[in-house]
Amino acid sequence: MTVQEIHAQAVVAASARLGAGVKVGAYAVIGEEVELGEGCVVHPHATIGGPSRFGRNNIFYPYSSVAGDPQDITFRGERTELVCGDGNTFREYVSISRGTVKGGGITRIGSGNLFLAASHVGHDCNVGSNTLFVNGATLAGHVTVEDFVTVGAFCPVHQFCRLGRYAYIGASTVITQDVPPFSLIVTERGTKCYGINTIGLERKGFSPERLKSLQQAFRLLLRSKLNTSQALNKMREQMAGSEDVQELVRFIEAAQRGIVK
Repeated sequence: MTVQEIHAQAVVAASARLGAGVKVGAYAVIGEEVELGEGCVVHPHATIGGPSRFGRNNIFYPYSSVAGDPQDITFRGERTELVCGDGNTFREYVSISRGTVKGGGITRIGSGNLFLAASHVGHDCNVGSNTLFVNGATLAGHVTVEDFVTVGAFCPVHQFCRLGRYAYIGASTVITQDVPPFSLIVTERGTKCYGINTIGLERKGFSPERLKSLQQAFRLLLRSKLNTSQALNKMREQMAGSEDVQELVRFIEAAQRGIVK
């Protein structure tokens, strides 16, 4: 391995210990008592707090904030830690908190985890290995995440919950209880279509005639007793002269995941 490559405009505390081959970009900040193992890469503007210990080949992307103070109202600056394994990736705006004294003092993260943009791991959590945190996934304090778990986009997990091995949590699912291993957990999908975007279309210059045709089409699609195929046939028959309606028909016919109704 080569020696460290530290940009002249990076800030590295005197007590930080950097292994061979570590790269630190411009404006990155590495705090007191941070230990980075061989091959870690700290991109520009990333921040790593301490005390914290990291294994080899971890990657910190711009604006990630890893091993910061716990977001806990009782924290008074006590010495607490983050301990992290090898080969983890912390994407943009990821935040990982150190532990609290009352929670044992240590947040732990295993190896091979991928934390996508804006995901968060709270204080005193214990995250295993080979997990995936999708954008905006959030752990409150004291959560345990076992190996190979996927936490979907914008999923909040309540404090003290446990997520069992190989569990998959779908996007926007609120977790307030333990998730069994091997399970698929998804919140109910209540998304509905309520008709055309009348005000928006008016602002874009749609004439009353165009709006009327689209309103008729959406009534067939949403409020008649026809299924989607039958509604499309009616649109072709009754509104063949409306380019807007024909565009709607073509779009629905090309849908491979269904449409919101």
